[in-house]
Amino acid sequence: MVRIAGGDTIALDPELLRTVGENRRVVLEALTSGELVVYGVSTGVGRFAEYRLDAQDQAEHQYSLLAGRAVGSPPWLPAVDVRAVMAIKLRALLAPETGVSAPLCRYLAERLNDRLIAAVPRGGIGCAGEIIPLCHAFQPLVGLGQVLEDGTEVAAAAALRRRGVSPYRPGPKEGIALIEGSPVATMHAILRGSEARRVADWQLYALAATVDALGAPRAIYDSRLAGGVDDVLATVLDDVRRLSDGGMVRGEVVQAPVSVRVGPQALAHLRRVVDDLAGAAWRGLGVVTDSPAWMGREFVSTAGFHAAERGLRLDAVAAAVVHVAEISVQRMHRLLDDRYTGLSPQLAAAPGRQVGLAAVHKRAVGELQTMRRLTTPATLGSIDTSAGQEDVQAFACAAGEQLRAVIDGAFVVTACELIAAVQARWLRSVDPAPALRRLHEEVARAVPLITADRPLGGEIGRLATALRQSDSERHRLL
Repeated sequence: MVRIAGGDTIALDPELLRTVGENRRVVLEALTSGELVVYGVSTGVGRFAEYRLDAQDQAEHQYSLLAGRAVGSPPWLPAVDVRAVMAIKLRALLAPETGVSAPLCRYLAERLNDRLIAAVPRGGIGCAGEIIPLCHAFQPLVGLGQVLEDGTEVAAAAALRRRGVSPYRPGPKEGIALIEGSPVATMHAILRGSEARRVADWQLYALAATVDALGAPRAIYDSRLAGGVDDVLATVLDDVRRLSDGGMVRGEVVQAPVSVRVGPQALAHLRRVVDDLAGAAWRGLGVVTDSPAWMGREFVSTAGFHAAERGLRLDAVAAAVVHVAEISVQRMHRLLDDRYTGLSPQLAAAPGRQVGLAAVHKRAVGELQTMRRLTTPATLGSIDTSAGQEDVQAFACAAGEQLRAVIDGAFVVTACELIAAVQARWLRSVDPAPALRRLHEEVARAVPLITADRPLGGEIGRLATALRQSDSERHRLL
């Protein structure tokens, strides 16, 4: 999914499409036999589920389902997110429970490959499932709504014409299948989870670099302290020890500040909740989210759209990232304090004449304050909609957006701590631990050592972006 979201093309197995076609034939027979009542096909939806549709209304209903629910507006999801949503929906459509046609699956795959990017709202999603963003995401297939081309909104109908294709005309049950489910929540679980894992990776290096810069005692970073019952913590402890081995240890330091000592515990927790989120994403990909779902002999209205687990896991990751960032900001403050480092106050090359890194720390503090306000669980607070028919929401999309913002701040905080650790090591005039030397070189290349006051905002931003886009295993930032 991550590769497809990033731009990889896809190909559908002809045998799989044949199976989809055979299933579609059975579904159509069921839909046209007798007086079968099927939600969203022969009835209205939401509050209008009790309203029966005649044959003429049914013929137009699947198209109109994609028209009347596109009530969102900017900001729009990034292209990578939209592609992930399309891929997740395609995976669901290929399952027998949706009962859609092979031509719809093929058409959606082709639009993925020719990079049709719908304008999908990031916020204002107050529905029980995801009908608002999914209406925006898939109405361009039928020539409605807007798509994004180089960030500019363009009419979907015009974008299809330029591709030389006609709008798709949805058949029975295909419109409802496109707007049901919770692929946006699953997208956030996959992509935001991947980003949070990268935060954890770079925070490990920031912690090790600060331990090394402070000359802190290393004995505490011993996997045996995990007691043989916490493999995640044991791995983090070993990693900090491995990265900082061979660096200077200041013999006069009996015990480092708490922020330096508890970093592994916070990182271990972050890794665990990210793993939990990955599990929720996997279940989101496999569970039946279509409603109604074709269960072989009957159509069943389901609750697979309720992405509570993914939303709550996203909230949990946001809290864990903020906790890690809080500790990072505290460690950075210790780096600026000559009582803990034995270096010049605020890591200034010329104290008094220069401010040093005090303002860099304040930038991190400001980011953290914003992040803290985003830890209120987005998934709580259901409100009646559809005249009481839809009276519970998961708000998983909002949880994903909060985590996105938290992660943005975390990369800035991490960049600030790395800048401080590299500056401290330079002022100490001692080589860093061998395993951290390349990291120091890369950070100093991105943000040259601060020998005189200069504007650093742009450099901090570029380093934060480099961390987000980099390969932490190879210390390659740019």
